[in-house]
Amino acid sequence: MARISGVVIPNEKQIQIALTYIYGIGPKFARDILAAAKIEPTTRVKDLTEAEEQRLREIIDADYTTEGDLQRLVTNNIKRLKDVNAYRGLRHKAGLPVNGQRTRTNARTRKGKAVAVGGTQKKAASKT
Repeated sequence: MARISGVVIPNEKQIQIALTYIYGIGPKFARDILAAAKIEPTTRVKDLTEAEEQRLREIIDADYTTEGDLQRLVTNNIKRLKDVNAYRGLRHKAGLPVNGQRTRTNARTRKGKAVAVGGTQKKAASKT
């Protein structure tokens, strides 16, 4: 089991896919890292040599912000927007979409489960 940036990456996967398990590394950065380390992207993680693993660790540590550092950075950016009462910060506080998406329909991921408004149906007339 290879451990990079504090994340245990899966052994059976190709290295280009396995690197994307690290927060902050997507498919494009994974390709860039492998090109810099001169490692074949289709190599399985279990087939990497110790030297190749070490090269990957050094490149990622030197050139990329990943995992806890990146999450802290993102959290601080959102907190700063909230503190200065920027429009985007207010949207974050309210739990609404931040980047201009519509909210009349959709937006269920941000707004949560739909709550039905009570008392909208007319009551059936009762016999007296």
